Amino acid sequence: MCSELDCSELASMLQGYGVVVSWVPDGAQIPASYWGDREAGIRDRVLFLRGDTPVHSALHEASHIICAAASGRGSLDTDAGGEQIEEDAVCFLQIRLADRLAGFGKERALIDMDAWGYSFRLGKAKTWFEQDAEDACAWLEQHDIL
Repeated sequence: MCSELDCSELASMLQGYGVVVSWVPDGAQIPASYWGDREAGIRDRVLFLRGDTPVHSALHEASHIICAAASGRGSLDTDAGGEQIEEDAVCFLQIRLADRLAGFGKERALIDMDAWGYSFRLGKAKTWFEQDAEDACAWLEQHDIL
C-alpha cells in the first residue's frame, strides 16, 4: 500500500515526469478511479491516491499519465484509453519505476501485477517483462521516456 512507502519519495519521482500526486483522505472516494474502491485515479496530470492504494496501481496510473503526455494525446479523465502498444509500455514503465522505490522494487511489482490479474501472452508478468516486452521498451525509447 502507498502508506507503506515514503510518500515524498513517490511524489518526487513522479514529479520528475510531470505527474502531480494528490492524496485523498482515508475513507474518501478516489476521484477519477477507473477501477473504483482503493485503486488510483487520473485526471489530466494529477494522480489521486489514498494510503490504502496499492503501489502497483499508483505506478500503473502514473505511467498512463506519462505515456499519454509523451504520445501527444489530450487530457485524461478516469480512462486513459490509448492503443495496446501504449498499454504494454505503461506496464513496462510501471515495473521500471517500481525498482526506483525503496521498500517496493521490481520483484514486488511483478508479484502484485500477477495477483491483481494483469494478463500477458506468456502468462506471468515476469516472463513477459524478461522475454516479450521488446516492443514496449522500444515504444518508451521512441517517445523519449526511457
